[in-house]
Amino acid sequence: MSFFKKITSKFKEGLSKTRNALVEKVEELVFRYKKIDEEFYEELEEILIASDVGVKTVMELVDELRQEVKARKLEDASELRPILSEKIIQLLKKEDEDLSLNINPNGLTLIMFVGVNGVGKTTTIGKMAHMFKQQGKKVLLAAGDTFRAGAIEQLEIWGNRVGVDVIRHQSGADPAAVVYDSIQAAKSRNADILLCDTAGRLQNKVNLMEELNKVYRVIKREVPDGPHEVLLVLDATTGQNALSQAKAFSEAAGLTGIILTKLDGTAKGGIVIAIRNELNIPVKFVGLGEKMDDLQPFDPEQFVLAIFGDLLEQKQEQK
Repeated sequence: MSFFKKITSKFKEGLSKTRNALVEKVEELVFRYKKIDEEFYEELEEILIASDVGVKTVMELVDELRQEVKARKLEDASELRPILSEKIIQLLKKEDEDLSLNINPNGLTLIMFVGVNGVGKTTTIGKMAHMFKQQGKKVLLAAGDTFRAGAIEQLEIWGNRVGVDVIRHQSGADPAAVVYDSIQAAKSRNADILLCDTAGRLQNKVNLMEELNKVYRVIKREVPDGPHEVLLVLDATTGQNALSQAKAFSEAAGLTGIILTKLDGTAKGGIVIAIRNELNIPVKFVGLGEKMDDLQPFDPEQFVLAIFGDLLEQKQEQK
């Protein structure tokens, strides 16, 4: 695997906080130890756990490093850098896995968004609407979060900003009815993409499951091959709390992917690795800034390169 493909500026800039926090500690560790021993592994574990990689994932990762070191008869601590990078890429992307969105080539593509309040769900929907519109797609938005005060109006602001219509009912209306009307509107207007917002009430998972199940039944009846994606929006700055949210929503909805927002605002970008490994749900998009085009398709190699690229290049130059 070649590590020296071009790193996009979006990933490098967006992951600068994680890179500065993690790489400095790993580099300092390598400098102090030189040789690989048990104390080295223990400190490496602490560094990765502090970056929110997750205890379970860190244990697995370090065990694999131990095996590689033994198999390759490595002694120099600096030789672990590229191996660590390779192992993280393998965790983030399973072999032959397609991380792109499932788009219906022969009609309407329906994408559901789930997630608790405050994670950037509405903003993410707006940015994805912009992305599809830039691709020449006809997009509609369904204001299915009728529970949170201001959710409908917030989605309408994004609709106006991007230039797409929002199908809405009044606050407190039945979300399944909103989604039904949105599907009918999408069909009658020959829309390519329907992006459906939903409410996120984790404090009462029974209500959440019942509501999502009802929405599901409506979608299945009206669009038999839908929803084509069920995307969970998570706030990267919440660290391990994002992992517990993902577990709850994976029980309530048939998640097909995760969008991790505000990755540029945290030094704990390791949560991406923990989510992928512990829940076996692919991260499909990441939010790397406030601009309209800062929602980026997730690329495991770009992610690892943005964090470890400088160290890997230093090692290459030393050879």
